[in-house]
Amino acid sequence: MKTTTTYFSYCLVLLCCGALLSSCRNRSGVSSKTGVAYNDPYNGGLQINRKVKEGPGPGLVVIEGGTFVMGGSLNEDITYAHDNLKRRVTVASFYMDETEVSNADWLEYLQWIRQSFPDDKEAYYNALPDTLVWRQPLSYNEPYVDLYLRHPAYQDYPVVGVTWEQANGYCVWRTDRVNEHILRQRGALVDYRQLAEAQARPNEPFNTDIYLNGQYRGEGIDGERMPEDNRPGAEDGARRPVRMEDGVLKQPYRLPTEAEWEYAALGLVGNTEFGNIETSRVYPWNGLGVRSGKRRTQGLMMANFKPTSGDNMGVAGYLNDAGDITVPVTNYLPNDYGLYNMAGNVNEWVSDVYRQLSFEDFEDFNPFRGNVYLDKQYEDAEEGVIAKDKYGRPIRVPAKSPRKQTWEELQAASTAPDSAQTGFDHDVRGHADETNNELYGVTSLINDKSRVYKGGSWNDRAYWLNPATRRFMQQDESSAMTGFRCAMTLVGSPEVYTKTKPSFPANRTRSQGNNKKILGIF
Repeated sequence: MKTTTTYFSYCLVLLCCGALLSSCRNRSGVSSKTGVAYNDPYNGGLQINRKVKEGPGPGLVVIEGGTFVMGGSLNEDITYAHDNLKRRVTVASFYMDETEVSNADWLEYLQWIRQSFPDDKEAYYNALPDTLVWRQPLSYNEPYVDLYLRHPAYQDYPVVGVTWEQANGYCVWRTDRVNEHILRQRGALVDYRQLAEAQARPNEPFNTDIYLNGQYRGEGIDGERMPEDNRPGAEDGARRPVRMEDGVLKQPYRLPTEAEWEYAALGLVGNTEFGNIETSRVYPWNGLGVRSGKRRTQGLMMANFKPTSGDNMGVAGYLNDAGDITVPVTNYLPNDYGLYNMAGNVNEWVSDVYRQLSFEDFEDFNPFRGNVYLDKQYEDAEEGVIAKDKYGRPIRVPAKSPRKQTWEELQAASTAPDSAQTGFDHDVRGHADETNNELYGVTSLINDKSRVYKGGSWNDRAYWLNPATRRFMQQDESSAMTGFRCAMTLVGSPEVYTKTKPSFPANRTRSQGNNKKILGIF
């Protein structure tokens, strides 16, 4: 009897272990090509995460992409610029800031620079907006010079006086701060608030690329939620850093392309049914006018702009747009994507280089002009150590090849002097055009540093509220009428709105079932 009981106990233990192993393998997943279980430390430890739920970073809303006629909302070219010729294009799904970047957002950026680099006056100075953009020889705007950026009454107003270059610098900073915060919340990085010794803080700020390359010296103290490090030589129970394959870190923030911005501003998703656009638009709202047609808000302006010469806000007692200059970034109704002030308030920088005939030249999928292909520079190519600048960011150098080099080419390039010509032009901002940079300022005002801005501002007429209109400034210039908002690439499936659309059932290959049987997973 005792022997029988022992035998059944032994069987029960085996069954429990088998069930546990099967459960682990079920959760981990199995390769459909080799039958090897993923995320198994006893079988190589290849980690594949199939449970990542992609989502936007802070401040962003999702924009489901699709096809539209770029330049199609503008029916009258009153400037005779002929720079918005209609062309059908496709824009991939992406994320975009719900609002323009505000003064409070920029002050957060300045505060971080001051705390991180207290002795570097140049970094702080270079990040300051040009508040002198408010000065006009025959206008008394001096109070805005001193108050607009920092006074709490303007904290939710859009930041102005920022160049295209400064806006890009903010995008880089925002990417690193968001990813750093994510890692600290997951216990993958030291939380400085929990440390008593200030010297435990790393010597340089967090950078996403440097962290992913294993060069950041702020690795976690608890790491309770992080997978174990299965690399050879790793200590038992050691927690590894987060990798790109984990799906934890967010994609980089960036300026939207011109096509993305125009597509998002129109918000035609609100006028689409069963794949057909029922009604076109002139502005980010329906109708041909700039006033609300609804009974409760009838006659109110739909955006902050200048209706006519000498009229910036209407008559006292019944101001039409309630904005003498800019207004808070959440004023007025959002468009059908949930984006505020895509017309009026401030013009917004986009990432494109300006060319009058870009619409004729660029591709019809994700159209964009402005590519400058760069690679990370390595301090030690054999060890894979990335070179960093004084702010802890990767140093980027011109790409040397349009494709992946062979091993022999890569080794030859690493020993060749930097001045060696490779025959590859990494700068394609002027691709397929005949602009002569030597003529800049003589016969043309356009060169490779001319950047597009769109949307109209508090000091512009209604014509510029049309999303298809486009103007340009040099990337190192700024104005009191120009701000920006950020975007982010959406990874994975572009389909966002699935409830109103029929779809095929999710399929599973036969090989997946066979692999489970081979491994004893039922």
